Amino acid sequence: MTASEAGGESVRGIGARLRAAREQRGLTVLQAAERLHVDARVLEALEAENFAMLGADVYIRGHLRRYAEAVGESSAQLQELYSGSPATATPDLTRIPRAEPVSRPSPLMLPALLLVMSVALGGVLWWVLNLPHQTPQPLEGAPTSSPGKAGAADEVGARSSGHATTAPVGGAGSAARSPPTTSTGEAELGVRFTGLSWVEISDAEGRRLLEGLYASGSVRDVRGTAPLRVVLGNAPAVDLELNGRPVPLTGLVHRNGSAYLSIDRVGNVSAAAPRLAHGD
Repeated sequence: MTASEAGGESVRGIGARLRAAREQRGLTVLQAAERLHVDARVLEALEAENFAMLGADVYIRGHLRRYAEAVGESSAQLQELYSGSPATATPDLTRIPRAEPVSRPSPLMLPALLLVMSVALGGVLWWVLNLPHQTPQPLEGAPTSSPGKAGAADEVGARSSGHATTAPVGGAGSAARSPPTTSTGEAELGVRFTGLSWVEISDAEGRRLLEGLYASGSVRDVRGTAPLRVVLGNAPAVDLELNGRPVPLTGLVHRNGSAYLSIDRVGNVSAAAPRLAHGD
């Protein structure tokens, strides 16, 4: 027998039946909520038949069943009453908010990106193709020239560079230039890179001492028989020191940034023909 039947009344509303059953057991809303371990506002919403604040239908039926069992009401009858109430009407799906369509990238984005990449690639290719290239030669095992041949090579270098201006090491600010000398002997050349540049260095005997493309911050030291033949692809980005003294490049750099140099043992530097600078 349900609590409403024991009271001798015919209570038909869901909320009224729950309230009457709770009061018959001498419970307040707060005490009933503590027994069910729910918020008191849930029970108040059930007694007021304010089902909208309880969320989805499955939650409403669950709260209704537990509350009915706790106060001695018929859960089946209350579930039946709830099924026939306006609160269970089918929701209007047309009012459900829909997500905004994701914006698509502009059709011009991809062509613009490809154009930028093409320009960048073209710049790199231009730089590489404009650097002086030479077929690599073995660094070691090159035949040593005889004294007679070395003297002949020095004589040819002196004749071919005789028309070029020279600058002694340590006199970068001096306007006077001395004629190139044919001083020979062992010399040590330090190369420091402040930017990307190609470099090729050969000694008087035709041995390739250094060759390659070096990045900014690289430092290389080479030693060989002077005069040394030097090719620089980006001369403004290279600092040279012969036996610890700076080598001035004033007036020796071409418009495209390259330089072809001949440096003797005592530090005189002069412009050299590309053929001699490559050690051919």
